[in-house]
Amino acid sequence: MRLDDVALDTLFRTARSHNELSGEVSDDTLHQLYELLKWGPTSANSSPARFVFVKSKEAKEKLRPALDEGNLAKTMRAPVTVIVAYDLAFFEKMPYLFPHTDAKGWFDTKSERELETICLRNGSLQGAYLILAARALGLDCGPMSGFDNAKVDEAFFAGTRIRSNFLVNLGYGRREALFPRSPRLPFDEAARIL
Repeated sequence: MRLDDVALDTLFRTARSHNELSGEVSDDTLHQLYELLKWGPTSANSSPARFVFVKSKEAKEKLRPALDEGNLAKTMRAPVTVIVAYDLAFFEKMPYLFPHTDAKGWFDTKSERELETICLRNGSLQGAYLILAARALGLDCGPMSGFDNAKVDEAFFAGTRIRSNFLVNLGYGRREALFPRSPRLPFDEAARIL
């Protein structure tokens, strides 16, 4: 079944990355968000992404030292900032996530560099699913880099094999605060059919 134009606009065509987000985002909405995004595909259902929903004043202050100057004010004002991260030890969950074969054995002997590639690829996919799920629930998003990964990892993931990937501010955006929409490449410059 094809989605109608309203849904396609909500997810893609009129959706925008917001710098000014406000409002309240309930914990229940964040649970709904995860319950949607978790169904997106990853390699062997590996699901290496880990999400930290930074909401409280204390958690925001913990994040503050890692933010680049250009992202500081908007992130501190946003109702929620999601740290989209990935777990290099994701394979420990494979017996649960891929129970019909020994998929853990496919990954647990790989080098750190190989695991990093797998995690970055699949964790980034899951971060994109987060953005689409947020839009589907009526939230606006402000995805970004522009932070010190090492500081985030030390503050939120010390003693683990979890590493930060990117941040996504969540809330309700002001359309009047948006820049004019930037162009996208046309099909012939970005894609080929062979």
